[in-house]
Amino acid sequence: MLSITDLKTGVVIDIDGAPFEVVKYQHTKLGRGGAILRTTLKNLITGANVDKTFRGDDKFNPADISQKKAQFLYEENSNFTFMDTVSFEQFPIKQEVLNTNANYLVEGQEVNIKYFNNQPIDIELPLKMPFKVTQAEPAVKGDSVSNPTKNAVIETGMQVKVPLFIKVGDIILVDTRSGAYIERAKS
Repeated sequence: MLSITDLKTGVVIDIDGAPFEVVKYQHTKLGRGGAILRTTLKNLITGANVDKTFRGDDKFNPADISQKKAQFLYEENSNFTFMDTVSFEQFPIKQEVLNTNANYLVEGQEVNIKYFNNQPIDIELPLKMPFKVTQAEPAVKGDSVSNPTKNAVIETGMQVKVPLFIKVGDIILVDTRSGAYIERAKS
């Protein structure tokens, strides 16, 4: 059992049968009322953030979260097929579980899959990933004062705003948390 002093950023607890990760916390000591902890918790199944306040005597169960390495193989009918890198067993994960992470999956890529009660709930991607630009709008010369951008499509089919100098065939780094262009990758 965990107490409120154990709840730090990144700790995952089980509330009503769902895993919640502590995103933010603020510990407050009241005069004679005891301590309280104000938290922002992220539901790892739905992705929703919830603000919750706990009292000093509240206890929590740690969530049964495990991770396994897997390799992404292919997508078919909004099911994404992965292969366990140890047992070589293939299994599908639905688009709803992957959310926006599906935009960053390239065939052959290894990821960590998070499980809650033996059910996949999320995948863990690197913060920066390289992608090849497959389509890019032509650059419009003359507007260099306001840091102009244009639309480009990367190899997964996702659209990214990039600087004007990016062209088809370039390899760019993309932030997997926000989907934003970071820089052109070194060749």
